[in-house]
Amino acid sequence: MATSTSSAATTNLMLAIHEKKTNSVDLYRPLRNYITFHYSEREAQNLEDDLETVKQLRTDIEKSSDSPPARRDILIKYFKCLCLMETRFPISSDKDHINTLQFTWFDAFKTRNKSSQINLHLEKAAVLFNLGAVYSQIGLAVDRSTVEGRKQAVYNFVTAAGVFAYLRDNVAVKAAAGGSATVDVSVECAGMLERLMLAQAQECVFETSIAKGSTPGVCSKISRQVGIYYEEALAALSVPPLNQHFDKTWIAHVQLKASLFFAEACFRYSLELHEKEEIAEEIARLKSGISALSDKRSTKGAPAQLLDAVSKLEASLNRNLERAMKENDRVYLQRVPQASSLAPLSAFSMVKPMSLDELVDASKEKMFLSLIPDSSTKALSRYTEMVDDVIRTQAEKLQQGSELARVRLKEMDLPESLLALEGNVTLPENLKEDVEAVQISGGPAGLEGELQQLRDLRRVNHELLVQTEELLQKEAQEDSQFRSQFGTRWTRPQSSTLTKNLLDRLNRFAANLKQAGESDARIERSVKDHSSLMSILDCHPIEAALPSLAKPIMSLDANEDAIVGNLKQSLRQLETLGAERAGLEDMLKEMKRKDDILPKLMTSTGSYEDLFKKEIAKYDNICEEISHNIQAQGQLLMQIQAHNDQFSAIFNLEDFKASREKCYKQIEAAIAKYREIKENINEGLKFYVTLQDAITNVKQQCSDFVMTRNIQCREMIEDVQRQISGLSFQDRTSSNQSYPSVGQNHPPPRTMSPQQTDNGNVSQASRAQVPASYYHPASQQTETGNVRPQSPAPYYQPPQDPPMPGYAPSYGGPSQQPHQPPYQGQGQGPPSSGSPYPSQQPHQQPPSSYEYGQPAYPGWRGPYYNAHNQQPSSFPRPPYTVPTPYPPHQGGYYRPQ
Repeated sequence: MATSTSSAATTNLMLAIHEKKTNSVDLYRPLRNYITFHYSEREAQNLEDDLETVKQLRTDIEKSSDSPPARRDILIKYFKCLCLMETRFPISSDKDHINTLQFTWFDAFKTRNKSSQINLHLEKAAVLFNLGAVYSQIGLAVDRSTVEGRKQAVYNFVTAAGVFAYLRDNVAVKAAAGGSATVDVSVECAGMLERLMLAQAQECVFETSIAKGSTPGVCSKISRQVGIYYEEALAALSVPPLNQHFDKTWIAHVQLKASLFFAEACFRYSLELHEKEEIAEEIARLKSGISALSDKRSTKGAPAQLLDAVSKLEASLNRNLERAMKENDRVYLQRVPQASSLAPLSAFSMVKPMSLDELVDASKEKMFLSLIPDSSTKALSRYTEMVDDVIRTQAEKLQQGSELARVRLKEMDLPESLLALEGNVTLPENLKEDVEAVQISGGPAGLEGELQQLRDLRRVNHELLVQTEELLQKEAQEDSQFRSQFGTRWTRPQSSTLTKNLLDRLNRFAANLKQAGESDARIERSVKDHSSLMSILDCHPIEAALPSLAKPIMSLDANEDAIVGNLKQSLRQLETLGAERAGLEDMLKEMKRKDDILPKLMTSTGSYEDLFKKEIAKYDNICEEISHNIQAQGQLLMQIQAHNDQFSAIFNLEDFKASREKCYKQIEAAIAKYREIKENINEGLKFYVTLQDAITNVKQQCSDFVMTRNIQCREMIEDVQRQISGLSFQDRTSSNQSYPSVGQNHPPPRTMSPQQTDNGNVSQASRAQVPASYYHPASQQTETGNVRPQSPAPYYQPPQDPPMPGYAPSYGGPSQQPHQPPYQGQGQGPPSSGSPYPSQQPHQQPPSSYEYGQPAYPGWRGPYYNAHNQQPSSFPRPPYTVPTPYPPHQGGYYRPQ
């Protein structure tokens, strides 16, 4: 036994376990001889490295000079080698097996006792024992005065507990059955050591809780669990075969620790009781703790440090008891209960044994992979087929039983009818998903908002059309006024001959818009006509709209509750049987996973068939349980059928089913109508967005046309002015030269001299040569009775006048950049670089194959929303883009019905 104290407290006295000792064994020669004899010399040569590794590991095990961490790694690796050897080398006293290997190990607690066996069971048990001992030594050696040190101690102690638990559950029994084995590797000793390691791990957790200042209630629960673990270890040490095997100091240590931590739990709990002013129970708990310590003070062999800790704790208990009794006598006057009447102290475990599944798993090791006898391989394959057949047959029975129960319950409409009686009505899954999809998309209540979007989009398109038509009409009126004023001098083509194509397109848009309005009206009528049908989809939750199953208004014998109770109880029993079937199937799979008979096959000297029968018989019990489960379910289903017939008759279940199916059909019809209307609205939204882009493009073309005509108008006015003023124009070949139309390339205008031009206006010197009456704002009568010609006022307005709503931005201002339209007029070229409007930029010509009706870009954009008087928030931007160009001939949204 080794002890250690921490600087944190004198109670941190813990135990570590010494390793077992062994005699030297030569593994190399017997194993190599077996390989050579049963396989070949070549195979033995190929496995030379593996044999040397095993030999070296056994030699390292025999030494004890390495540090605990190094020995831990050696022990883990050697144990994996033993697991691999067990399945490949038959080591026993049989003459056909390896019978020259004898493993001898000495008891760790009574070193004079030893055990020898000619098998690997004792070797594996001893290696596991030493591994647990090494982990306990590492846990004892760390500095537990720090948080990290306590964490490492907890890890090593719980790992040691896991090793001893694995020894107890998997190896100890085989070691005892293989011959005489020492007590230290027995099931009882391994279990005791597991409890001891858990107690010390929980004690480290208690130290941590004290260090970080946990509440007295929490410390009391953790401390009580420490005492319980020590009490369990003490119970194992007090009965054979351990009561005569361990030194008295072990028993004294464990006994005193159990009492100490019980008293500690009472002390911590009394502090919590004092805060709650439960003085009577506080006094009883303190007395109980003092009594526990008083009973153990006479323990012989206990370390002085531990006895000192007991004295200190006892002094604290007595001090608090005296204070509590005075307060009770003077203030509270409560009756103190007997210790025997107190409830057990609460305990909470913070530790558990570490699982060794990964630590000792040898499946990934590469040693002796080629050493599997052919006979064993074939026999193992045959046995595996037998096990698979059993599992497949039983699994089919379980699945058939579950499917039968599901179908029968579906036929009886259970448990849906009982749920309906309780108000928990549910929709079929597919129908519920459809309803949820409708509600997520806004439901019938959201259709009005989408209809308003259609109205807004239709109005926007209509206003765009009106603005575009006004552009052309205004230009035509101005052209007509000039033509009537100047007569033959006004030689450019009439507007009506140039805008025919644009007006035709606008007329087609207007017709489409009218047909779309009719479609919108049909949609609105459909929404109004089917609003009552679709209103059921606005119920949240939708189950609230379903009919419910109610008790009959009148009853003759008032046994409805009894019938419902019997039916529910039967269904619970059926559910229990279903859970049992799931557990039985898992048990089958687990049994197969653990069913490894390869070692038995390799050591068997008799018939394989006899071994198969013996091994396969372990599945008989679970197969019988499966048969009983299926039979019990059949009887229970008959009972449920009888109870359900009574239930259906009393609660008029058939009428409820008919009403429910009718509601289902109503919901399905409402969903279908909603989807139809929703699809029509979406088609309308796409149409209006596409149409808006098309109208916007045409409007831009009209703006470009009007701008070009204005340029022509200004230049022609200048020519007319010069003709009236008698100026000579030598650069013109004919006074009747025509100006390009919207379908022709625009030639460069005549460039005037700097003295004649000033930002497109006639200079003062030129104006001096023109008759003053020409600039007069109105026609006036001369003294001789002649009428002076006049210029219409609108065509002499400065170019900085603000544009009309819907027009393109002003093209004449020096500080403004003109809007770059995506399209030109039909065949229209850019203005000449010699234009008197230097701020204008030439427009880019689109490809010849580009359609004017196509949107220049996706989304919701257009000049309409940049109009002069338009508020930016008048119309919301729709949340969609336009995937197809106008016109959408594929849809029938705007076609007449």
